[in-house]
Amino acid sequence: MTPLPLDVLRDLYRHMEWADSTVWRAALAHPPASRDTRLRDLLLHLHNVQRAFLYVWTRQELQWPKPDDFPDIATVERWSRPVYAAARDFFATVDPAALARPVVMPWASQLATRLGREPHHPTLAETIFQVTSHSTYHRGQVNARLRELGGEPPLVDFIAWVWFGRPDAEPQEAA
Repeated sequence: MTPLPLDVLRDLYRHMEWADSTVWRAALAHPPASRDTRLRDLLLHLHNVQRAFLYVWTRQELQWPKPDDFPDIATVERWSRPVYAAARDFFATVDPAALARPVVMPWASQLATRLGREPHHPTLAETIFQVTSHSTYHRGQVNARLRELGGEPPLVDFIAWVWFGRPDAEPQEAA
């Protein structure tokens, strides 16, 4: 299988950053969401996965924070911010030929136990796509939870990003 081109993967990441930023603004603007543990846990998981894959790609040591390290969603948001700049730096250095190289995930042995067999190793391109796809899935859960809490979930589909002219993410206010 031919990997997705690097420019497409970069666009998927740009969309992810914009969509995350848009959802963060909606969540942080809705006071009932602030200390909702279900919402905090969803957001923490979403951003933990983004960080974990970036750390694998850049060969950094994985660290898994505990939910109790984050008393509210604002602390998760502040913790998540640096990942986007680090991802942009990573994408600026990726050689398109590297997209086809296999990536061994540090948690593959745990997955093997769960699956009852060794998993195939995805390519770098497949793991990049996975992060954006995984984030989309969990942003949907975050938006559903926002609605349950009486908030208004924003429109963050990829096609909406295209309709809006592919905007960059709006930076969050320092809290």
